[in-house]
Amino acid sequence: MSNRAPADSSGCIRLHWPHASTRHRLPDIQELAARLQFHPGKGEIRLDNQRMLLLHNSSMAALRRELIETVGIEKTRGILTRMGYLSGMSDADMVRKLKPGSSDSDAFSIGPQLHSLQGFVAAESVMIDVDVETGHFYGEFIWHNSSEAEEHIAAYGIGNAPVCWIQQGYANGYVSNFLGRQMLVREVECKAMGHPACKVIGKSLEQWDDPDKDLRYLQAQEFVQSPSSKIFSFSHLNTRSEARQDNIKLVGVSAAFNAVCHMIQRVAPTRATVLFLGESGVGKEQFARTLHNISPRVDQPFVAINCAAIPEQLIESELFGVEKGGFSGASQSRPGRFERADGGTLFLDEISTLSLVAQGKLLRALQEGEIERIGDTRVRSVNVRVIAATNEDLRELVEAGKFRADLYYRLNVFPVRIPPLRERKEDILLLVEHFLNRYSALHQRKVSGLTESAIEALMLYAWPGNIRELENIIERGVILAPDAGGIDVMHLFTSGEKIYRDPENAEKPGLTAADTATPTLAEQLPALLRASLANGEISMDALEGLAVDVAVDLAKGNVSTAAKILGTTRARVAYRLSGRKVPHPPEQDG
Repeated sequence: MSNRAPADSSGCIRLHWPHASTRHRLPDIQELAARLQFHPGKGEIRLDNQRMLLLHNSSMAALRRELIETVGIEKTRGILTRMGYLSGMSDADMVRKLKPGSSDSDAFSIGPQLHSLQGFVAAESVMIDVDVETGHFYGEFIWHNSSEAEEHIAAYGIGNAPVCWIQQGYANGYVSNFLGRQMLVREVECKAMGHPACKVIGKSLEQWDDPDKDLRYLQAQEFVQSPSSKIFSFSHLNTRSEARQDNIKLVGVSAAFNAVCHMIQRVAPTRATVLFLGESGVGKEQFARTLHNISPRVDQPFVAINCAAIPEQLIESELFGVEKGGFSGASQSRPGRFERADGGTLFLDEISTLSLVAQGKLLRALQEGEIERIGDTRVRSVNVRVIAATNEDLRELVEAGKFRADLYYRLNVFPVRIPPLRERKEDILLLVEHFLNRYSALHQRKVSGLTESAIEALMLYAWPGNIRELENIIERGVILAPDAGGIDVMHLFTSGEKIYRDPENAEKPGLTAADTATPTLAEQLPALLRASLANGEISMDALEGLAVDVAVDLAKGNVSTAAKILGTTRARVAYRLSGRKVPHPPEQDG
């Protein structure tokens, strides 16, 4: 059987070793070991471009014991699982660069070899059966000589539960990233349970009866995922729309995401004012709603107002209310947002857009806990917790005289920066899974997942619109993808979005083609060709003619130079040009 996986018209990967009796031969680990470089003078160890660390296993064991004894075994397992998950995702990204043709079985199998190279286990691949087109995945692996199991046995003896948490997280991160959807690899036998070696089985989520049993360890806080949540389960599509605003799910596994979760969990029980900072589209309102939902005010109102969406002449009445006859057209009394949020939480989004006059009245309400309706002389007491949000630098606005310094310091009690999506790319796959579920149900569409080229493009894109943009693009892909087929690059980036391979440029949103020398045309070209050929829009003759035209143009009409660019003979280029019905540029000497 060839190691090259067959590919369907959508470009989805198919790897298939259906017989458990057939042991798949892993690629030579020496090839990987040769990529490991030691730079003592710089204090660095690198595996390709990734910096590595050489640590004593006993040190990791001591950290593991301290965590178990201080925060408990469940939280420790979560911390170590997420640590392994992020490492596996990073290695999958590296494999794509090492093996651009990752439909090759050897590319997929590099994961176990990297795991072995890094000193965790000696990995043996027993069976791999993968069909990305249909979403099927099944894999069996034996882990010999597990470092985690050995150290756990030394500390706690033989138990009744698997303990290779870092390794299980690694396998989940690697497989999920490589295949472009959340998979589940579970340790079913462990040396720490008395077995001769550790055995893991990997399957797509729908093949497990209880995937949440393991997936919950990918979330840092309990509030991010309820027991009934299906945000991870791509295959559990249903007809119920999950697009309701009150059904808030925070999704993520990255360190940046977990840091924000930790901060809002710390501040939630208090009465402190919270200021969310971050670019447009990072999910500030979702975090604000979650903060409210885990606070003692959860049973009271959550009232949100977008300050930028309210005309300046109406913002005061919206915030504080109006008494009948308070101004022309006020035919009845109406409470403002402060009164409606009494006892609960008021979320002020885009607070930097408030006028200086409105800022002054807001400051009084925050300081005194009192408001006055327009046209009324009665002072009303309100018990409101204020959460504000902005995508601008309030310090700069204060210095420019556009924002009151006293209001800034009143709001800046507990600032929380929400990182942009380009700083938490480990969360992209989980977010994609979540949005695929939502919009497949909403639009009554069935798609099998994303092609590998689509996943790579999602990882390379800078996401200037952050999570909101990702959500829109995934919804677009769900609509454009063929029935029961995979979502490809051409289904996602249809609005002129720029994708760059240069990681430095990828951090800078809003770049044009002139700002980078390395656009990922190589990744987009196969998808574009596939679509054109499938629609009968281009032929082999047209492709060759186009290549000749471009080469001649680059060569400024010099046929010999054009031939060198194309890697062919001058006679062949001249022949192609001689048969053209349109004139070609006169040949220039040079």
